Amino acid sequence: MKNDEAKKRIDFLRKELEKHNQNYYVHNQPTISDFEYDILMSDLAHLEKLFPEFTDTSSPTQKVGSDRVKGFKQFPHEYQMLSLGNTYSTEELQDFFARTEKLTGIFPEFVCELKFDGTSISLIYENGILTKALTRGDGTIGDDVISNIRTINSIPKKVVANNLPDKFIIRGEVIMTREVFSRLNNEKEANGEQPFANPRNAAAGTLKTLDSSVVASRQLQCFLYFLLGENLPSNNHFENLKTAKLWGFNVSEHIKLCKLQDEIFNFINYWDTARHKLPFDIDGVVLKVNSLSQQQELGFTAKSPRWAIAYKYKAEQARTKLVSISFQVGRTGIITPVANLEPVLLAGTTVKRATLHNAGQIQLLDIRLGDTVVVEKGGEIIPKIVSVDISERSQNSKVFQFIGNCPECGTKLIREESEAGIFCPNPNCPPQIKGKIEHFISRKAMNIDGLGEETVALLYQKGLVKSAADIYKLKKEQLIQLERFADKSAENILAGIEKSKETPFRKVLFALGIRFVGETVAQKLATYFKNIDALIQCKSEDLVNVDEVGEKIAGSVIAFFQNPENITLINELKTSGIQFAENTENQVLYPPLLKDKSIVVTGSFDRPYDRKKLEELVLNYNGKLVKSVSKNTAFIVAGQKPGPDKIEKAQKLNIKVISSNEFLKIIDLL
Repeated sequence: MKNDEAKKRIDFLRKELEKHNQNYYVHNQPTISDFEYDILMSDLAHLEKLFPEFTDTSSPTQKVGSDRVKGFKQFPHEYQMLSLGNTYSTEELQDFFARTEKLTGIFPEFVCELKFDGTSISLIYENGILTKALTRGDGTIGDDVISNIRTINSIPKKVVANNLPDKFIIRGEVIMTREVFSRLNNEKEANGEQPFANPRNAAAGTLKTLDSSVVASRQLQCFLYFLLGENLPSNNHFENLKTAKLWGFNVSEHIKLCKLQDEIFNFINYWDTARHKLPFDIDGVVLKVNSLSQQQELGFTAKSPRWAIAYKYKAEQARTKLVSISFQVGRTGIITPVANLEPVLLAGTTVKRATLHNAGQIQLLDIRLGDTVVVEKGGEIIPKIVSVDISERSQNSKVFQFIGNCPECGTKLIREESEAGIFCPNPNCPPQIKGKIEHFISRKAMNIDGLGEETVALLYQKGLVKSAADIYKLKKEQLIQLERFADKSAENILAGIEKSKETPFRKVLFALGIRFVGETVAQKLATYFKNIDALIQCKSEDLVNVDEVGEKIAGSVIAFFQNPENITLINELKTSGIQFAENTENQVLYPPLLKDKSIVVTGSFDRPYDRKKLEELVLNYNGKLVKSVSKNTAFIVAGQKPGPDKIEKAQKLNIKVISSNEFLKIIDLL
């Protein structure tokens, strides 16, 4: 696959996944299955690994989908609430075992648990009293739904026990039983209302209901599965769960401590069949490293813990008819065919559509209109088309012809040699223009409150916005003429637009959407060049001096600023008051005391200089924070219960191991 094709495919996948995150987490109305979603995510992760120059910290592979909604107070998670990595393959599971064994030095104990198909919750207890109940949110900030959580009888409002920590957090899954789900949907259909798709959606939608009496009537349940905080009862996960059960929490009886791979696979195989006898849905098994010290040593990726994984059960299949194929145009012009199916029930979900990805897949499967197709879904939801039953094909069927012109603007489509993707080359094609604007206003970029995909589409349709610069020309009298807009909503959007003018230069640079320039690279460029004019005038040799900027990124930056349309956009944004220079007035300048030093931080530390703060200090003082010990490591900062492998390797390589106080002396903080 060529770079251009890879970039187009990556951009398409990111936009698709963002849309499905919104449908799943916020609207509780997924349009694709977990399995199909996981395929898209896996495809994106694979491409990002093959083409690291397209790395972007705002990619769905690097963050948690957000379920935050208006109507609830929001609070930060003391410990990030990340999502689990998952697999459907025993081979990938064995790869996970090998990685954990390599990083910890031994095959660790694992706790096997059922993967409940519900919605996650984080309960905060202070002095034994339930004080907050936060949804996952975006992993960093969640909605406080405590008034709804208090209606769930299986969740204690007060805990009384010996040696109870002053404060602790316990996390779990809010679920709805199949019996309650069936009753609720019967009531909805009798009232002429849209039924819920499955118990998971019903539980998530109920938990976000603003009327607690409605929540109480739906008899939600909650299983708790993870204890967090200081001074926990034990340094291992299994014992903490047993203690939580003694405290009165609803911890599942179906958990098992496993020391051997065979024990783990026996647990997985047993529940693949036995799950159907449960009164609620599960879609797999979760494996967690038992030792909290080993968990800390293994750490996290941007969105998942390295010490846990979800094994999802094998896909289910169904047969249905292919009614038609429609086409979607992505932000970069890539054309994606979508299969429209006769509705078919598959594992409790009605499947109507499946993404066909590209013309190559249609050709590979020889998919034709009217065909009987086999659709497959894993993780208990929607499908991909895996095969065609040719024996049922009509004699009059014809080979499907991919469209030749863009369905949005009519431009002749292009397919470059050796590329799977077919795309629209017209930069003025509406979806491409709207996509650039959507990126500009996104949370990681200008973060303009009140503006979203639908509003951008409406503004574009009415001719009010044709570029990001047009956003800053909007007037209240224009907005209130639009459908669904009143004085208050118009004022809110204008206030959000005005506030975005305070967005720092590094985020503005990211918002411009320069190819290959993700959030991290944008920050490094902004710090190095200080202002947009210096960046516009720089040469390739200047750019490659910046950390993490190679020739490919440098070439992309140069090309972006050589385009007159981009310079016009920047000048218009400047006129609107956008920040195109770093504000150094309130910036703390740290001396480069750790420049070119690779430093490992391991173990746990007491506040105020806990592990996270120490890692920040390494970066602030120009050091390189690394996870593993090598001959290039300058020294190790070790706290309580450091990773034994790291200490052993440091001793072999004669690398100095120091305390946090010794480290603080090095950077003159003690």
